[in-house]
Amino acid sequence: MENPFKKILHNEEVPQILKEKVLNDIGMIKLTLDLADLFVVKYPSTIGDLLSGGEKSNSKEN
Repeated sequence: MENPFKKILHNEEVPQILKEKVLNDIGMIKLTLDLADLFVVKYPSTIGDLLSGGEKSNSKEN
């Protein structure tokens, strides 16, 4: 199989539309990761703290 990266011309300018599409795709991936972090990691931890009545934070202060 031929390596497609060898076909890239080093001095050629990339079209602005292609740049925007790549940046939009990266932004969507970042948004998806942030939402996953919020609902999978931070939200359950917050609910757990609220339901436990804050006992974890009180034990750390003593």
